Amino acid sequence: MSASARGLGTERERDPGQASIGELLGAVTRDTSTLVRQEIQLAKVELRQEVRTAGRVAGMFGGAALGALMVLLFLSYALWWGLANVMDQGWAALVVAGVWALVAAALAGVARGQARTLRALPQTSESIRRMPAALRDGHGTDRAQH
Repeated sequence: MSASARGLGTERERDPGQASIGELLGAVTRDTSTLVRQEIQLAKVELRQEVRTAGRVAGMFGGAALGALMVLLFLSYALWWGLANVMDQGWAALVVAGVWALVAAALAGVARGQARTLRALPQTSESIRRMPAALRDGHGTDRAQH
């Protein structure tokens, strides 16, 4: 394309009243494409930052869980040794193990009850269910027919 033709296009872009419909549509398409690319880049940067933060938070929770485990372990030992003063050491160990078995059973029961109420991605599932078949599979045909 010659310099004069490029200059003419630039003049038309500056004055939308002089541009053809094709040029206006081309400019809108370019601008939309640029906007979408910029939004995708922004989303990637934000996602990376969130993932880094989530990783640090998960590490801190892991450290806290390890600390809590150590506290429970030493409290269990203390209970075991305390009970060993009034009964045989083997029986004291079984009592402590029994207490922990009851705690585990109670937590498992509560977790199972809550797991039964879970629905996988309820809003997304509802949106996809309402979406026309042409948009769902991207080909305009039903996937079962392929």
